[in-house]
Amino acid sequence: QVQLVESGGGLVQAGGSLRLSCAASGSILTINDMAWYRQAPGQQRELAARITRGGRTNYAESVKGRFTISRDNAKKTVYLQMNSLKPEDTAVYYCNAEIYRLAGPLEVWGQGTQVTVSS
Repeated sequence: QVQLVESGGGLVQAGGSLRLSCAASGSILTINDMAWYRQAPGQQRELAARITRGGRTNYAESVKGRFTISRDNAKKTVYLQMNSLKPEDTAVYYCNAEIYRLAGPLEVWGQGTQVTVSS
């Protein structure tokens, strides 16, 4: 069984920082793209940031210059450093990964971690 476990969410004041982590475990051959999505109350889930296995990144316009995605392939872990947080960043943040197993590729989601930014 393959799973993603997130950590690092919480409550922070506007202008503050948080670092999210997401670790993959299970029978994994390799992990291709890893990403962070977020979903605010009443809104659709949206991509915040994505990173390829080789380290190429892309970001939503709303987080560019404030968020940094990175990964440690040896630890099968992806991170999201969030700086200069704004109340509109409040959402449940979900980790996502394209994982390759002996049985074939699988898209996996984490359970989500709440990030709340107070004004």
